[in-house]
Amino acid sequence: MKKILAILMVLCLSVGILAGCGSSANAPASSGENSSASSDAASGTKKTFVFGDNTFNASNEDPTINPHEAYSGWPCIRYGVGETLMKIADDGTLEPWLAESATNVNETTWEIVIKDSVCFSNGRRCDAAAVKACLEHLIEVHERAADNLKIASIEADGQKLTIVTSQPNPVLMNYLSEAYGCIIDMDEGITDDGIVVGTGPFVATELVTDDHLNLVKNTNYWDGEVHIDEVTIRNITDGDTLALALQSGEIDAAYGMAYGSYPMFENDSFKFSGIQTSRCFWGMVNFSTENPSAAIMLDPAVRKAIALGINKQGFVDVLLNGYGYTATGAFPETFAFGQGVKAESYDPEQAKAVLQEAGWVDTDGDGIREKDGVKLVIRWLTYPTRLELPLLAESAQATLKEIGMDVQINNTKDHNTIRKDPAAWDIWVSANVNAGLGDPANFFATYCLDNSVKNSGGHHSDRLEQLAAQLDVTFDVNERAKLAVEMQQELLDDNSYIFCSFLRMSMISKANVTGLEAHACDFYELTADLDIK
Repeated sequence: MKKILAILMVLCLSVGILAGCGSSANAPASSGENSSASSDAASGTKKTFVFGDNTFNASNEDPTINPHEAYSGWPCIRYGVGETLMKIADDGTLEPWLAESATNVNETTWEIVIKDSVCFSNGRRCDAAAVKACLEHLIEVHERAADNLKIASIEADGQKLTIVTSQPNPVLMNYLSEAYGCIIDMDEGITDDGIVVGTGPFVATELVTDDHLNLVKNTNYWDGEVHIDEVTIRNITDGDTLALALQSGEIDAAYGMAYGSYPMFENDSFKFSGIQTSRCFWGMVNFSTENPSAAIMLDPAVRKAIALGINKQGFVDVLLNGYGYTATGAFPETFAFGQGVKAESYDPEQAKAVLQEAGWVDTDGDGIREKDGVKLVIRWLTYPTRLELPLLAESAQATLKEIGMDVQINNTKDHNTIRKDPAAWDIWVSANVNAGLGDPANFFATYCLDNSVKNSGGHHSDRLEQLAAQLDVTFDVNERAKLAVEMQQELLDDNSYIFCSFLRMSMISKANVTGLEAHACDFYELTADLDIK
């Protein structure tokens, strides 16, 4: 009997070793249980972390952490649930993450080797077949990802993944580093409330859209020890409430704090982690002929006057307390593809002269110009979940009034629905990480071209389409930068897009929090390094 028991024990151990890189100690994502967290709680050593964030909500198109839905890959990667094949360094270059290597075999073929050590939080090995299943589902259900990636076929062999694209795609690996590229276990599936199983240091246990997300440590994490046992992400959209929550100790750290609140945390009890990002606050002009304001927005003089009439430096210095950088084009000058572009500078007197010459005159003395009986009214559409955007709207409203424009602000969480109605707005002002992938292509592909999913203003330029076609098949980094500069200039010369400022991204935490670091691409926040001393 003893011999039989010994043989059975050996067999059980063998099965455990063959099962993969984890013990599947983490319970299914929807159960809310975790063996490590439970044992830590019993011993009284459990570490918890509460993070306040004003950007994780449905109005930002990330209601869940399912990366295959809209922009929900952002919270998936930010909160340490999902990881991508490659990651973006702060200088914009690519670094291996889940992938050991990525080789461009020819213009349409890529070979990617997945690291042997990677496993999902449920203990299942993350091999090429698992990645293949994830990416195939992604391009089936996610229109923007399918358009970006241009994947024709995928083959899996052990840890080697071979991707063939339908046309040359020089930045395939950059796009696979986008938040929608988080690798999730499709065998585990996606829950009804949008919870997924990823490879990151944390496991989601409960998600209530626009309220909170609960996480526990991933005891099967492949890339080091996870220090925090339980995390709660709280959605706090009001800036004052977010500041009070951190000051009172309700939360341990905050993302998206109102700039006016910064001074109260500039002491030894708190610390800042900040970095310049390519998150740009910018406006898109509505060119639709269905727009009842078409006579206004299709007038080049009006668009030029708007560009001349916005005080970017004043916005950064006063309303952002200096925590930002004025923008010329779509990308910061820290990138080669952000250098050399030229845009209108703040010059209210020139703006007045441009409007006057074009026939926009204040004939009734109310301070607002008119032409052919049409008042110079600009309907400014924006949203409150990026705290900088309402501030920008108020700043522009004040300075544009000085040149004779009546800016009517619609600051609403429902902006994504409204912007799809070409009759409902004149300028849509948004915040986007324009070079988060270390390459310029994604911004143009998303917002500026005929087939762009977010070209809500109906902008069209033959020259821009030609340049974009060249960019799509250009592999040389220097040539890509030159094309991107020319493409920005095309937008700026027409004043069809107005770029105001870039974010200095800051997270504020209690002084005893470590491992919470800001990154230029704005993707990575909660990692295994997060700890409370």
